Amino acid sequence: MALVYLSSYMMSMTFSIAFLGGLLILAQDQSGFISIDCGAPADINYTEPKTGINYTSDANFVNTGVSGTVETEIISSGYQRQMMNVRSFPEGKRNCYKINITRGSTYLIRTNFLYGNYDGLNKAPQFDIHLGANRWYTVTISNASTPQANEIIYVPSLDYLQICLVDTDHGTPFISAIELRTLKNYTYVTQFGSLEYYNRWDLGSNNSYRYNHDVYDRFWYIYGDNKDWKQLSASIPADSLNQNDYKPPEIILSTAVTPVNASAPLVISWEPPDQTELYYVYMHFTEIQVLAKNQTREFNIAQNGKPWCPNMSPPYQNVTTIYSRLGTSGKKIEYSLEKTKDSSLPPIINAIEIYRVINFQQSDTHQGDVDAIATIKSVYGMTRDWQGDPCSPVAYLWNGLNCTYRGNENPRITTLNLSSSELSGMIDPSISYLTMLEKLDLSNNNLNGEVPDFLSRLQHLKIINLDNNNLTGSIPSELVKKSKEGFLSLSVGQNLYLCESGQCNEKKKKKNIVTPLLASVSGVLILVVAVAAISWTLKKRKPKEKNQSEMSAQCTEQDDSLHQFKKQIYSHSDVLRITNNFNTIVGKGGFGTVYLGYIDGTPVAVKMLSTSSVHGYQQFQAEVKLLMRVHHANLTSLVGYCNEGDNKGLIYEYMANGNLHEHLSGKHIKSKFLTWEDRLRIAVDAALGLEYLQTGCKPPIIHRDVKSTNILLDEKLQAKLSDFGLSKIIPIDGGTHVSTVVAGTPGYLDPEYYISNRLTQKSDIYGFGVVLLEIITCQPVIAWNEERTHIIQWVRSLIGIGDIKGIVDSRLEGDFDINSAWKAVEIAMACVSLNPSERPIMRVIVTELKETLATELARTKHNSADSINSIEPVTMNLDTEFTPLAR
Repeated sequence: MALVYLSSYMMSMTFSIAFLGGLLILAQDQSGFISIDCGAPADINYTEPKTGINYTSDANFVNTGVSGTVETEIISSGYQRQMMNVRSFPEGKRNCYKINITRGSTYLIRTNFLYGNYDGLNKAPQFDIHLGANRWYTVTISNASTPQANEIIYVPSLDYLQICLVDTDHGTPFISAIELRTLKNYTYVTQFGSLEYYNRWDLGSNNSYRYNHDVYDRFWYIYGDNKDWKQLSASIPADSLNQNDYKPPEIILSTAVTPVNASAPLVISWEPPDQTELYYVYMHFTEIQVLAKNQTREFNIAQNGKPWCPNMSPPYQNVTTIYSRLGTSGKKIEYSLEKTKDSSLPPIINAIEIYRVINFQQSDTHQGDVDAIATIKSVYGMTRDWQGDPCSPVAYLWNGLNCTYRGNENPRITTLNLSSSELSGMIDPSISYLTMLEKLDLSNNNLNGEVPDFLSRLQHLKIINLDNNNLTGSIPSELVKKSKEGFLSLSVGQNLYLCESGQCNEKKKKKNIVTPLLASVSGVLILVVAVAAISWTLKKRKPKEKNQSEMSAQCTEQDDSLHQFKKQIYSHSDVLRITNNFNTIVGKGGFGTVYLGYIDGTPVAVKMLSTSSVHGYQQFQAEVKLLMRVHHANLTSLVGYCNEGDNKGLIYEYMANGNLHEHLSGKHIKSKFLTWEDRLRIAVDAALGLEYLQTGCKPPIIHRDVKSTNILLDEKLQAKLSDFGLSKIIPIDGGTHVSTVVAGTPGYLDPEYYISNRLTQKSDIYGFGVVLLEIITCQPVIAWNEERTHIIQWVRSLIGIGDIKGIVDSRLEGDFDINSAWKAVEIAMACVSLNPSERPIMRVIVTELKETLATELARTKHNSADSINSIEPVTMNLDTEFTPLAR
């Protein structure tokens, strides 16, 4: 079926004109709105009469650019007031708006452009828009009198948002308006990126709408004519609609479409410009007709020919939103709504939203570094073209900086070169907040005052150049010591009144009584010594980045199988003896290689840190410090560790049966088929380990990487949690979360933690829920099929039709108690709720799993195998907007 739709990258004048007539303005809460008129006079605030939206000037959000006004004849076309002005940026490569927001909240961000020949050149430009550190899209103006808007749903990781216009040498960048709308968290969630607007249709309507019909100010467009559909409409009384968190407007839901041929499917399809791109779809339904007793409306929804949502029956005036959680892709994407055989009425749909996934790969620069460099710029009144993110993208790295880029971690500033920058005043303390700084050059300025002691506390600093300033007093003794020991290259020449600590002579003020501390006869030798010092320091220095895991955690003592060993430090020669010169490899991972060893005849596992492991040392430190304090039968025991130069390793009790994932997948060399009882016992063991971390330790410990490969099994299949290198401790001050860079494993990662950087105990519970689904189903967490189906999505689709046989691992051949199976599924699905507040606490999970195990044990003890052959579908009370429940 051919599809009629507006361009996915342009919301044109069609909406603006259609919206002009007859809108009743009602006062509504705009507390979640930020509406900026770009180029408007400073300090101006007004209410746009056609929408009732309050706008403010952009003067407080940007400090560059010039204001302009579109041509008079375009103004007279009836556009809204915020489109009359523009701010253009004829100077600088990158110019940015900085807007303070709430970190971790979900925002709809809209940028608006109306060229209107504001510059009199009658030549529409082309330029790029960046969102923080990443390129968002290219603005291509094709018509001077046609407005253009671009939307994205985005969750900022910082306390502010930077929208940057980048000159690509195809004309001067400009912008008309910026609009931010706060959406409800847990809506429009993806695990892989942000959602860019592709299409949003009000089906069955002949008008377009936005605020104040839509409380989130989403633009709703006319779908267009379709000869295979007919329109339905009804009057929905105010406040009679039972809404959900997506809140599609009543006026949108008062219309719908249905097939002209009642027996034919209702098909919505489109052909993406790039078949590899992922698309997320949100379908909004409500029944707008009062059905007679003998009438039913029920239909199935297929996605690209495959079952997607069975037995959909929209309730009367009750909003149901069906959406995909992993997205879909392909040369053509098609959704087909088909009447079931028991339905007397054809399918309907009221509205649909379609978004394209944008995966912003580049992380924003560490916020502490950004705040520090912004303060430095302000204190010294610097006029450098420092706009946008300091480190990213690399093509726009701020002049005078160098940064480190390590995988998914936030870039860090390592070099600050402000030489010959006309700086005056004292060396500002804000420099001390650049904690990863390695090189500082403040030479050839007019700085005065003393050399601050905080420079000696910057652990990574290797080169300081303070030549040719007006510094006075004594150089801090710690800096002198570091320079003499070769850890630091320090130059302080041509500062007449500066001296080494304890050697100041006030009578010789006219002489330069201090020379550079590492100076020598030859300038060449200075360079050689400095390079040698840097190389030696890099080789010997151990990362000392502090994190929450370094905090002390007091944990209740619990017996464990290797508590007999006193944890101790082993030398590298000890490790060689224990492992018989690393003779037997039993595993490999990102941290390094694991070897089999023996201490007094007892087997142990020795995990040696690979020198190529990017974050290995930090994880090594974290795991040693945590496992020295915790003792529990369901946590792997640390026997000892080796920390000798470059030879670093951890020695654990040996787990003869490897990890849980190997057994579920059949990849373990001694793989044993796990019965339903085995699986439940393993689930209880893992839950007890997590419960101990959360309730037996004060403050609680968050594992942060709960997954089946981190659950190890001993010779009796007792399960123990392992790999605590990413663990975090909740602050002692009574907080409930830790704000941290996202880390963990895709598929097990809590969506709330992913989008907000707020790590809580409920993040571990989400990961445990995914593991429990693995135990039950023996399915991969993410199926690498065309749809990249997540295990949660797969299970939810079978819950909808009550198919417990389809959910539980088929290799069990029905040898399980049905009530026990349903109970386990219910526990798992509660754990993976998108709303963390709806997830149970670990103590409840342990209790429920023990009851589930008891039910299975009663069956194996008292019942025959024949009693499990009659399995009836069960409808579960699982709160979801993802798939309707079985009917």
